[in-house]
Amino acid sequence: MTVPTEHSEQVALIAWAKMKTKAYPDLAYLVAVPNGGDRHPAVAAKLKAEGVSRGYPDLLLDVARGTFFGLRLELKRTKGGRLSEHQEAWHQRLRRQGYRVCVCQGWEAAAAELTAYLAQPETRVVVAA
Repeated sequence: MTVPTEHSEQVALIAWAKMKTKAYPDLAYLVAVPNGGDRHPAVAAKLKAEGVSRGYPDLLLDVARGTFFGLRLELKRTKGGRLSEHQEAWHQRLRRQGYRVCVCQGWEAAAAELTAYLAQPETRVVVAA
């Protein structure tokens, strides 16, 4: 039996999130970052010039909960995925800034993390206009 790719895991997670948005409206804020994948060198250069940064987490949920400003998810295959040095460095930086950062092995683990995160009390951040 083959292990699903990170791409197929992420596609499954996004499909799940779209189905669960009625139950968890803040899932509408879940977005992906186009960091990984094979690309033509010209496309890769354009994305780098636009600010894509190697190692940044795959998914962002910009919703404050508990003591966190938001959630960052690094999605890995259910077997065989591991963090790069660039990913570990980004995770440490984001944690220092008040974000919850999780590495999830497969879409089901990521879905569980999202629902647990959204179950925390809402955080009200006061922003000066």
